[in-house]
Amino acid sequence: MQLTRRNLLIGAAGLAVAPRLSRRPGDPFSLGVASGDPTPDGVVLWTRLAPNPLAEDGHGGMSARDADVEWQLADDERFKSVVRSGTVTARRSWAHSVHVEAAGLQPGREYFYRFRMAGYVSPVGRTRTAPAPGTAPDLMFATVSCSNYEQGYFTGYRRLAEQQPDVVLHLGDYIYEYAPGGYKAADGMVVRPHTEGRCQTLTDYRRRHAQYKTDADLRALHALAPWIPVNDDHEVENNWAGSHPGTSGAPGFAERKAAGYRAYYEHMPLRRASMPRGTRIQLYRRLSWGSLATFHVLDTRQVRSDQPCDDGVRMDCDERLDSRRVLTGPEQRRWLASGLRSSGARWNVLAQQIFMAQHDYHLGPGKELLVDTWDGYAAERDRVLGDVAASGARNPVVLTGDIHAHYASDLLANFDDPDSRRVGVELVTTSITSDGDGYDDAAGRAVELAENPHIKYVDQRRGFVVCRLTTGELRADFHTMPYVSKRNAPSTIAASFTVPDGAHGLARSKAATPRQQQAAVAAGPR
Repeated sequence: MQLTRRNLLIGAAGLAVAPRLSRRPGDPFSLGVASGDPTPDGVVLWTRLAPNPLAEDGHGGMSARDADVEWQLADDERFKSVVRSGTVTARRSWAHSVHVEAAGLQPGREYFYRFRMAGYVSPVGRTRTAPAPGTAPDLMFATVSCSNYEQGYFTGYRRLAEQQPDVVLHLGDYIYEYAPGGYKAADGMVVRPHTEGRCQTLTDYRRRHAQYKTDADLRALHALAPWIPVNDDHEVENNWAGSHPGTSGAPGFAERKAAGYRAYYEHMPLRRASMPRGTRIQLYRRLSWGSLATFHVLDTRQVRSDQPCDDGVRMDCDERLDSRRVLTGPEQRRWLASGLRSSGARWNVLAQQIFMAQHDYHLGPGKELLVDTWDGYAAERDRVLGDVAASGARNPVVLTGDIHAHYASDLLANFDDPDSRRVGVELVTTSITSDGDGYDDAAGRAVELAENPHIKYVDQRRGFVVCRLTTGELRADFHTMPYVSKRNAPSTIAASFTVPDGAHGLARSKAATPRQQQAAVAAGPR
């Protein structure tokens, strides 16, 4: 393959974070670096000091004292032109995590950053700021979701890094809270075990996050591009809702939620505005990419009503239709509606966690629905889609994770009427590893497509979605991998869809051939 600056960056990032690279004993930067939530003049820079990531006390082998950490931000990867620098205190009370809100930067620029402490230097990270208001340069962003450490290798993160996206949106289930073997994939395989015990305490969650960040492929993607992350349920526990615990049934849910949120903040490139306070964390927020796109990031866990009909896939569950049931809640709904009404962006992207389109699994009369999705909150979905339609916001696109399969759907004003108004589109990314290697259920897929004509594509394999935005169209490439139970799986584009500006609906595109895909990877940045 042709050696380009892009390939050098990918290789450098991989070498900088790979565990096989000999690093000095006591190196505190074993968990790598990350950046996130870019604005036109700034970005969050993150690291956590942890010379012994899986130390039993959850403090990563650090002493009981706070530690001062230097940071640098430069125009070049060799740091000959440092444009911002400073010193920040990594506090033991926050697991010696570092969140630098670098400001005063130029819009639409690529930057490089690193940290230093006690003679140690971190891996180099690459980030970028959002473009200036009123400008609309093309954007490549990607969505990922659901990475279960036990159920596969995180090769998808590496394959996505090779695409060199401008921004990565992680849509939840960054970690899984189960004890070793507590959640089996369909094939029953455990590729690599979790840290001992189910996550219940702050120490447990810290160690689990640290274990995930020992994965070199995850660290490589963090180091390559800024992230916009939001959690779903497994960052605390399976299927929790508002003040209701999930499937564990164990007492002390409020304490677990507070611990899960604190550890999540400690390990994500989030701004101080998202610093948790007890059982609450501010995660819904809005980020702009010039006049091209606005990302409306939603939180569908903290205020939701409990799942109806005892959760799961249910047939004819009338409780789900109750208008009093909420998912985003009135405060967040008002925030979203206001932001959509005032948006001047060409594309309005709603980044959220769970399947929004109606999804009937049953062939014939009656509906069999997964009530942990928006199907369990039908009135709330009607309200939100009504707000989207009434706002006049241009080109609504919903991004979704959670369900461990790829889907592409049109969003309708009335899902029981295939001819009703199309409100927007939904692009669902499959898991990185959750549920193992994946499968091909042709019969089940045929039922889903027959019963849900607004669903245009289903794929139960592992992978990620890469989207390219211009002023004229959105193109979504659904990448899949043949396996995750072994390392170094290849990825290919299994399907592609476009949404022309103003269309509010999906059009199937011809996927690139393997040769074309390889040529695109070798070509480097746009």
